[in-house]
Amino acid sequence: MRQLLKTVLSFLLLAIACFGLVIPAWAAEPTPGPTSTSVESTTQATEPVPTESGANQQPSVLQLYKELDELAEKAFQATNSGDFKTAEDYWTQMIERFPDNPAAWSNRGNSKVSQNNVQSALADYEQAIKLAPTMPDPYLNRGAALESLGKWEQAIADFNHVLELDPKDAAALNNRGSAKAGLGQWEEAVEDFRQAADLARDYAFARANYALALYQTGNLDEAIRTMRSLVRKYPKFADMRAALTAALWVQGKRGEAESQWVSAVGLDARYKDLNWLRTVRRWPPDMVAAMEKFLAIKSS
Repeated sequence: MRQLLKTVLSFLLLAIACFGLVIPAWAAEPTPGPTSTSVESTTQATEPVPTESGANQQPSVLQLYKELDELAEKAFQATNSGDFKTAEDYWTQMIERFPDNPAAWSNRGNSKVSQNNVQSALADYEQAIKLAPTMPDPYLNRGAALESLGKWEQAIADFNHVLELDPKDAAALNNRGSAKAGLGQWEEAVEDFRQAADLARDYAFARANYALALYQTGNLDEAIRTMRSLVRKYPKFADMRAALTAALWVQGKRGEAESQWVSAVGLDARYKDLNWLRTVRRWPPDMVAAMEKFLAIKSS
């Protein structure tokens, strides 16, 4: 009976949540498209539960579905509101009930990363991979966590594995481009960002990374055209308004640069911080240097 229930659940508990959108911390406007971390659907629960009389009986599929659905929904609501600790607690409750659920482990890892508990998150991703070695999302999530630690080559290995499982995974391509940029492999990064943006046309962050990498490789005109296109499509995209500010200032287009800057800092004041640009947003060196020139004039 227990094995039968497992089989039934594996077919019935399919998609409590589809791949959701986790906006990077530096982004000022939600824009559609895949991201570096992937929220996963949840499955499987088989342990017997006691009746009021104390006897054990198998829960019905509908009871298990409801419990799983409620926990996942609460976790996603907490995540969407930015309460990552509460989200982690809900994923922990799910793991306690259904420890063989790889998606719960991977999603709890995402909650931990959002709290900068990266090492603990890596352990959760490892468990998810152990339970479901052919599921791409734990590798994608682990790669993003490794990237945040500056472990570029290990991160690239995870993204490569995702792409072996799904060659059209735009998030893996974007993240691999970011890790290659960390190694200074800018030409290769440009190609990864381009492929990611072409595969998912509304993947604004991949297109933004493509523009920044183009600037680093000296393709200034194409970089600026791409930045302008993104600002037209997403007027509140602070990252591209700030990038345009720096690029246009260096070109001597000071009036337009000033106009872009007013909008950029009105949306996100962190673009005034060069250290944040280098270490958190991780703009390319030439782009940071262009912004440094602009800020030097502003402060003089």
